[in-house]
Amino acid sequence: MGKVKCQLAISLDGYVAGPRQSLDDPLGVGGMELHRWVFELEAWRGPHGLEGGDTNPSSQVIREAQDVGATVMGRNMFGGGPGPWRDDPPWTGWWGEDPPYHTPVFVLTHHPRDPLPMQGGTTFHFVTDGIEPALEQARRAAKGKDVALAGGARIAQQYLAAGHVDQMDLHMVPILLGRGERLFSDVGDNMHGMQLVRTVPMRDVIHLRFGRQK
Repeated sequence: MGKVKCQLAISLDGYVAGPRQSLDDPLGVGGMELHRWVFELEAWRGPHGLEGGDTNPSSQVIREAQDVGATVMGRNMFGGGPGPWRDDPPWTGWWGEDPPYHTPVFVLTHHPRDPLPMQGGTTFHFVTDGIEPALEQARRAAKGKDVALAGGARIAQQYLAAGHVDQMDLHMVPILLGRGERLFSDVGDNMHGMQLVRTVPMRDVIHLRFGRQK
C-alpha cells in the first residue's frame, strides 16, 4: 500500500492562503505569492499544458509529489463556492477541460454530485461521508501507488490529526501574510509522529519534508 502524501506552500507565519478567499481570489489576498516559485518550473508547466520552464532542485520535489495514483481534496480546493452545486453553468474546477491530475480525484463535500469525468484521465468523485471513506476510495483507485492530499488546510489538519499522513512536504516561502488560513490550527502541539527528514533550501523557497518514522 502506498503512502498518503501532503504538500502545501506555507508562509513564514504559518498561512497556506491569505484572507478574504473568493471565486475571484481563491487563494485570498496575497496567497498567490506562496506559489510564484513553482510557476516557472518545467515540472509544473508540463502537466498544465505549458511549454518550457526551468529545472533546478525544486523540480525533483515537484516530480515526487506528482507521482501518485489518486488525490483527495476539499471543496474549497475544487472551488465553486459554498452550498449546493450550481447547474448553469456547472462548476468543473479551476483547471479547464484537462486538469493536471490525470488520475481519480476525491472531493470532500457536504453536497452530493455525480462523478465528473474530464480530459486527460482525471475524474472528480464527490464524497459526502467524511475523510475515512474518501481515503478508502482513493486507496482503491490508486492501486498500490501513493495518495496525495491536495488541500486545503482543513483537509490536511483532519488527516494529520487522524494519523493518516505518512509524508508532508511544506514549501516555506519567505513572506508574511498576517491573516488567512493557518495550517496548524486545531492539530495540537506536536506533529503527530512526523519528524523532519529532508531540507532542500532554495533562494525563494525552502522545501521541508516530514515523515513518519517506522
